[in-house]
Amino acid sequence: MGVQFGLSGIVIRRVEPAFRPRLKARIFPSSTRILETERMALYQLGDVAPTIDNDAYVAPEATVIGRVELKARSSVWPGAVIRGDNEPIVVGEASNVQEGAVLHTDPGCPLNIGDRVTIGHQAMLHGCTVGEGSLIGIQAVVLNRAVIGKDCLVGAGAIVTEGKVFPDRSLILGAPAKAVRELTEDDIAKMRLNAETYAVRQAMYKQQLKRIDG
Repeated sequence: MGVQFGLSGIVIRRVEPAFRPRLKARIFPSSTRILETERMALYQLGDVAPTIDNDAYVAPEATVIGRVELKARSSVWPGAVIRGDNEPIVVGEASNVQEGAVLHTDPGCPLNIGDRVTIGHQAMLHGCTVGEGSLIGIQAVVLNRAVIGKDCLVGAGAIVTEGKVFPDRSLILGAPAKAVRELTEDDIAKMRLNAETYAVRQAMYKQQLKRIDG
């Protein structure tokens, strides 16, 4: 199951997989286990703990450590790791961090993700800034002090090198990554729809996720 759209020959795909902490469950006559989704993999480091909005969702198989803030309607999916053991990491409202993505910082390089941002499967973000409405494609890498403007698309597998700055509405491709054109209104509308799809889906997961492997 997934969301798929193409932008000038680029296809961005979404899928969904896993890690499993111990979860408390109630047994129902159907033998279905209903996950207590409040048992998320959140870790305090010293005296610093994540700040999670009540309307955010963290999958039980994700890991969120230390100085991390997740805003309303944001979501972190199975296998993603957000490790705030250096500088703060902020994930904006209605943004999503998909399976296998890694978010981390170095000293002096905080990580800021704006509202309605999509971080694709297995993407790696390190000490960078991603503007509102942008999409980071599958297995893309964005390194320290890089700045991705608003409503940008970083293509699958792109490598944004340290300190690189891209203006709003850029289509960013390649390794090392370069801006190849300005995105159209239609491109941007599709990215916004993708982010909203995940914001709606995370609310459904909070209420309906069921473990059925006994």
